[in-house]
Amino acid sequence: MADTDTRLAAVARRWPTVVGVVFAALMIGLSAGRATEVLTAAAFVYLGSAALGHRAAAWPLFGLTFVLIGVGFAVPGFSPFWTMLGLGAALVVYGVIRGALRPGWGLPLQTAAMVVVAALALAAMVTGLPWAALIVAAGLLAHAGWDVHHLRTQRVVAHSMAEFCAALDTVLAVALAVTAWASS
Repeated sequence: MADTDTRLAAVARRWPTVVGVVFAALMIGLSAGRATEVLTAAAFVYLGSAALGHRAAAWPLFGLTFVLIGVGFAVPGFSPFWTMLGLGAALVVYGVIRGALRPGWGLPLQTAAMVVVAALALAAMVTGLPWAALIVAAGLLAHAGWDVHHLRTQRVVAHSMAEFCAALDTVLAVALAVTAWASS
């Protein structure tokens, strides 16, 4: 019984990883275009948390991206990608107005990361398979590294979000890469 309790306690401590893996498993099979939205959402959450100046803002921002991507599935012509970029730009303006240009690893670095992610997403959008999937997979793996860095430094987003996102990004990236490789 004590052994089971110890295992359950270990899983409970790692709930963000478990939820991230489960969430990614549910998303396996997404097209490269939809996975591009997930990559954009990951950068948006970090940018938003930095602009708002609250690490805990990461989870509500994640909820917003979840809703936006869901609307993208349900409403033809609605683009979660462009919506997140527009909201991200508004958040940057808000962050600048509230004086969030310091520290450099906050809003300035997160804005630069969002620009890189947007460039990767746009490259994937104009590239055919399997390259689009490989571009998104590379972006997700890079973001997983970003998550691990922020997990260790305890910066920008809540610890649980960084851990969740690292698991999600890694599993989804591997699934995309395997699918792209298998289809080529």
